[in-house]
Amino acid sequence: MDQDRFAGRVAVVTGANRGIGREVVRQLAQGGASVVLGSRDQARGEQAAAELRAELSGGGEIVALRLDVTDPVNLRSVAAAVGERYGRLDVLVNNAAVLYDTWQRTENADLDTVREALETNLLGAWRTTQALLPLLRAGRHPRMVNVSSESGSLTGMGGETPAYGVSKAALNALTRKLADDLAGGGILVNAVCPGWIATDMGGPGGGPVADGAASVLWAVDLPDRGPTGGFFRHGRPLPW
Repeated sequence: MDQDRFAGRVAVVTGANRGIGREVVRQLAQGGASVVLGSRDQARGEQAAAELRAELSGGGEIVALRLDVTDPVNLRSVAAAVGERYGRLDVLVNNAAVLYDTWQRTENADLDTVREALETNLLGAWRTTQALLPLLRAGRHPRMVNVSSESGSLTGMGGETPAYGVSKAALNALTRKLADDLAGGGILVNAVCPGWIATDMGGPGGGPVADGAASVLWAVDLPDRGPTGGFFRHGRPLPW
């Protein structure tokens, strides 16, 4: 990787103590960005940040903050901390997600489980965006990436993983809405499907986590006239 690819940028990544989020943090920092590693569990976030710092030689800094996308009070604290430390935000990666509910079908799904998925996967991203938007507006070439899934594509959607699939379809809709609202301010907003990746949520058999992170970082690194309001995997459009 180009050691200066993300130099000077300030980024926040949610759900970043493991999996794709952690790898996105690693690659952003390796490319010179200052990265806030957001994690609902502060201790796990601190541990992940320490391990990443030990792996990297040079690059940008990694700061661990407790970040719970379901907690508005916590998100205000995160926004205040980022604002005090950096004064702006250039990259927001809404990665936090829960409940890949392979055990359910739509006809008999537990609606409390569906509600829980929506609270994090949709409203969590929405809530985080609202909290950090003033800092994004002050950012340099600001980019927002919503980590979605082809499970949220209406085109090929089936009855499996109802909570996860519906929540990701809703996240895709939010992406379109935000992209339209923010188009005049130069903030590019896109949804990205990393593909099937071998993470705690994705399970064994998927691709390497670096491949999933590469899809996200493609959207982070778009030029100013790049697409907004799109849905992509590996830089290629996906059907809604």
